[in-house]
Amino acid sequence: MDVSEQQQADLAAEIVTNLKSKPGALLPILHAVQAQLGFIPDSAIPIIAEHLQQTDAEVVGVISFYHQFKRKPQGKHRVQVCRAEACQARGARELEQYVQDRLGIALHETTSDGAVTLDPVYCLGNCACGPSVRIDDHVYGKVTAAKAKQLLEQLTLAPAEVTS
Repeated sequence: MDVSEQQQADLAAEIVTNLKSKPGALLPILHAVQAQLGFIPDSAIPIIAEHLQQTDAEVVGVISFYHQFKRKPQGKHRVQVCRAEACQARGARELEQYVQDRLGIALHETTSDGAVTLDPVYCLGNCACGPSVRIDDHVYGKVTAAKAKQLLEQLTLAPAEVTS
């Protein structure tokens, strides 16, 4: 969702107003803001803090503690390379480096075109088929560099334009 900083702040204020009376309101508010915007913008933090009578630092502390909360826009697709021991024993470190080189980004970054965000993950529950990669909601096992190249190309290829 591409909205201005003021629109982000207004949306955050609306969400806080609707959810602030819930017990333990901070987490539901953070989830709702991220669900609406795709991340939790800096402009939302003081609004959330003020309404919940917390400091900005307390809100940021919760955001940074939970890895699923993001403070900057994420890519259209999320690629995660498993870093668990079983996957590492099967070449995940080398695969992770290959994916970073191929995308031209480091872990926790998004490609300049906004297509892909690359994150580590610490177990995908696919240990017998490592190294494993999750792309959006799909888990792939026994991923080689060639397979990773194929999967990444599918993400970054623009759809064909239809002309009449």
